[in-house]
Amino acid sequence: MPGITEQHLSILRAVCDTVVPSIVRADDPHGFWAAKASDTGVDQIMLFVLGGLKPQEQAGLAVLLGTLEAQDFADLSQASREQTLVNVSLASPEAAVGVGALVGLTLFVHYALPGNPAWPVLGFPGPISEPTPATPPITPLVPRDGEVLEADVVVVGSGAGGGVVAGTLAQAGLSVVVLEGGGYFTEADFNQSELWGYQNLYWRGAPTPTADRHLSLQAGACLGGGTVVNWTNCLRTTPWVREEWATHGLADVATPAFDAHLDSVWARLGVNDRCSELNGNQQSMVRGAQALGWSWHTVTRNADLERHDPAMAGYLGWGDQSGSKQSTTKTYLQDAFDAGARILVRCTADRVLVDDGRAAGVAATWTDGEGRASVTVRAPRVVVAAGALESPALLLRSGIGGPAVGHHLRLHPCTAINGDYGVDQRSWWGPPHAAIVDEFQQPGDGYGFLIEATQYTTGLAASATPFTTAEEHKQALVELRESATTIGLVRDSGGGRVELDEDGQALPYYALDDPRDVATTRRAVEAQVRLHHAAGARRIRVLAAGVPTWRVGDDLEAFLAGVADVPLRAGAMRLFSAHQMGTCRLGDDPATSVAAPTGELHDVPGVWIGDASAFPTSSGTNPMISIMALASRTAANLLRDAGASPVAAATGADAAAAGGKALA
Repeated sequence: MPGITEQHLSILRAVCDTVVPSIVRADDPHGFWAAKASDTGVDQIMLFVLGGLKPQEQAGLAVLLGTLEAQDFADLSQASREQTLVNVSLASPEAAVGVGALVGLTLFVHYALPGNPAWPVLGFPGPISEPTPATPPITPLVPRDGEVLEADVVVVGSGAGGGVVAGTLAQAGLSVVVLEGGGYFTEADFNQSELWGYQNLYWRGAPTPTADRHLSLQAGACLGGGTVVNWTNCLRTTPWVREEWATHGLADVATPAFDAHLDSVWARLGVNDRCSELNGNQQSMVRGAQALGWSWHTVTRNADLERHDPAMAGYLGWGDQSGSKQSTTKTYLQDAFDAGARILVRCTADRVLVDDGRAAGVAATWTDGEGRASVTVRAPRVVVAAGALESPALLLRSGIGGPAVGHHLRLHPCTAINGDYGVDQRSWWGPPHAAIVDEFQQPGDGYGFLIEATQYTTGLAASATPFTTAEEHKQALVELRESATTIGLVRDSGGGRVELDEDGQALPYYALDDPRDVATTRRAVEAQVRLHHAAGARRIRVLAAGVPTWRVGDDLEAFLAGVADVPLRAGAMRLFSAHQMGTCRLGDDPATSVAAPTGELHDVPGVWIGDASAFPTSSGTNPMISIMALASRTAANLLRDAGASPVAAATGADAAAAGGKALA
């Protein structure tokens, strides 16, 4: 790496072994305490990962490592190393970001590596079965370099929105091409590995911080998008959200017409409440809610009862090996493929093509790991459904969409609270979402919060656990198996934005500073603490830097008062988001929205928005069902614009034979 010397590499290894050191304990049957980061090769993996940084980021890393080298970091004692990292991080915001990134990445990689001695201590069984080889039911198209495809519609993105649009349009007889930037994976590939899952199924290969480091983002990036990696929590769009969206010009969303879209999606996904077993984590959440008299309900999930296996459900975030999850790859995308749609994976949309002020197609780049090919899809209609991070980036690169593109980013910012119950919670077993506390969902203004559970992980859990000293961090992980973690999912009214970096890639910013959102987040943190307390937790930890642990006998109100002072930003309260919405929103006003209420851009006819970026405001619930229903509505509008009808749908054979023939 530019500017990185051999001495810097020794400092990097010293940092890794400071974060995860070898500690001598008499009772250490699994070697958990004795194992240090370099024993599992974390330093070499870190070197590889950091080698992928941009030149200016590598230069910043060289400065940070040089600063540590100047203080003889490698020769210091463990305690002095830990204090040095603290001192350096206080030098500047940039230094704090650098130190935090090194610490977090070290923890993530070390504890996620297969065969880690920490796994038995964490209670994590590791992969419980091997993938079964099988022929994938969808055959992606492999293009030639310079190939030009003709279609009625090109759909960019294949997640909850893009999948629904593609399936609906293809079944109606339109010639459809789907472009997906990620790869295509099925049960034959899913290996229940956290590292593999993040590298292959997620946006940028891992939980990724916003540009200002305030939140950590997770988004699906594979064929099927977020529907392949989400936790199958199916919630219908609430009446108050529908009414609010109607004030933005989407009048029909507040009527039974939208119920028809919700019902259609619900049926196609096979949503039910019979695959929602409660593990210890969620049992404690329900126990606390019942003790406090708070409302809760069982989650309904898009899971196939015949294939559902609670022992496998705990790995849903890395692909469902059981095949129970009814993702878009198993439903709408399969429908599209069977109806003749051509699907390209590892194909990134570079820009939307515009001729005479109208949509003309998409210019894209296809890769296979060894080579690349330029691909052009000529189509009079383009559906942008690449997610609320990548959809605005595509429009910005294309110079279309108007002044609101990239604005109004909503994230449902989440806080996390951990309660230690003294017994194994078996949180790796069962679906991550099986119960929801909805007591505070509707506080009167529609901007409340939900309390939900999480998927059990090793790497992400370790990196999310605040690091004070290495010994305290390891002890916290020892206690993790007896802990239950909740998240407070806030319906945010403020927002962030997505810009382009110097390479034309999405650069998201988000600060939790809207007064209403701050107040709601504070209430969500307090409610989670009280929930764990009522459920009988013996210790309560807030995932935030510098916050002491509450223990039985401590003053709960004093603890809550201290927690209320923790800043909601980088370096303090840990904030997470798996729901990105609103950056290409629909609305009446071209100054504040990107597309008309129908879904078509204000400024470029023929370009449609078909994903969560279309949300006028945040949904306040896990958004998959809302995304799909809104996409179904947009697809119906597009069909009317194209003079087609889903009632007069062509057969799959007819559509395939039509190939590139365009509908007028």
